[in-house]
Amino acid sequence: MSGCLNEAAAYVCQCEFDGLPADVLIRSKEVIADSLAVIAAGAQEEEVKTLTERILVSDTPRVAMVIGAGLRTEPLKAGLINGTAGTFLELEEGNKFAQGHSGIHVLPALLAVAEERKRSGKDLLTAFVLGYEIGARIGIACEIRMSMHPHSTRGTVGAAVAVGKLMGYNEQAMKELINVSSSLTLATSRRTMLEGGTVRNVYAGVSGYMGILAYHLVESGFTGERDGLKTVFGSVVSETFVPEEMTKDLGQGFEIARNYFKRHACIRANHATLDALSAIIAQIPGGHIRPEDVDQVEVMTYSTAAQFFDQNPLNSFAAKFSIPFAVATFIVHGHAGVSSFTSQAVNNPVIRALAQKVIVVENSNFTAMMPDRRPARVRLTLSDGKALEAETFTNKGDAEDPYNPVELKEKYFELVEPIWGHELAGNIYTDVMALEELKNINQLTEKMSKKG
Repeated sequence: MSGCLNEAAAYVCQCEFDGLPADVLIRSKEVIADSLAVIAAGAQEEEVKTLTERILVSDTPRVAMVIGAGLRTEPLKAGLINGTAGTFLELEEGNKFAQGHSGIHVLPALLAVAEERKRSGKDLLTAFVLGYEIGARIGIACEIRMSMHPHSTRGTVGAAVAVGKLMGYNEQAMKELINVSSSLTLATSRRTMLEGGTVRNVYAGVSGYMGILAYHLVESGFTGERDGLKTVFGSVVSETFVPEEMTKDLGQGFEIARNYFKRHACIRANHATLDALSAIIAQIPGGHIRPEDVDQVEVMTYSTAAQFFDQNPLNSFAAKFSIPFAVATFIVHGHAGVSSFTSQAVNNPVIRALAQKVIVVENSNFTAMMPDRRPARVRLTLSDGKALEAETFTNKGDAEDPYNPVELKEKYFELVEPIWGHELAGNIYTDVMALEELKNINQLTEKMSKKG
């Protein structure tokens, strides 16, 4: 393991902005814009507002932006709050090969420290790509336990690596930072999302907090295990860890370039089903199905998605992790956006009744196609006996079927226009897409303190 750790640390320390491909930089800026929008929109949720009010006190250094709240605080708290807000709506980008969402673990910590240190947009971009890369590659190299939720596991290391890169760490310090941060992961439970436990939304925020804390610990003289990654990801978080997978072709390809973006405001495992359902509805004259005309919906999908079969989610958060609810609310609303998963939607008797007609089963052939494909086949039977069927093997938004820049920009404005207004939101977007030109990242974040 030590050889791979040395290789990873050396690469991170030696790689600079000019060594990053143009397409990787473009995708990174798209991820940052998307993440800022998702954070800002998530910050409007009551739980996030209350958390912000409770942990921000008057004597904290006000250097890092609490996105969507127009407030500033110390970097540790900004990393925690922004990371939490960024997962609340289930709209953050991710990477199917890395088993999770690297961007929302890395950006909140990195942005907060960059603001504090008044670093340039070019510095932030470089560190973001590398933190994302190492965090994602750890996910590729291991098989997270099914009982674990992947948030706040390898994302903590990714956040720490990004901060270390921003601070100009040498190889020895970077190795120590990786080893220290690997021991700062949470024992996250997958049951939280299935039961509607919103504590799960804090996991990514904790990654941001711990990523910054790991940097302060190393600076204070704290040390980690000799091979923290091998221990934590080879026996604690996962029983298998293949170090060579973490460094295979390092620098030859970038994980952020094969990420995915989300338009459905629910867990990614639901998306194949919703994409297939959308194809079915498109076949119907008028593009709409009346709930009362539905007799049954059978969903066949891969193993990970098949666990989301709850027909009676307890709250709006649990509803995001239910294929039956997602199908029902999509039919009623015509989409699976933010408004389709509110508490009002969860308590809608029409949606709840329709969810009872949705059956979810695993197809072992679909499971065998993972992780390259995440398939689903949907068969919708109408009350007159007519059956409609569609299947998909690639989720919309994946690298194989990506959203185009116009679609990503539409999502951005849908989320932030109510917060910042059209003109200000546009100015912020323009800055992000020209991030390498900013001499001080506060030129961007200061605009987020204003209202449109």
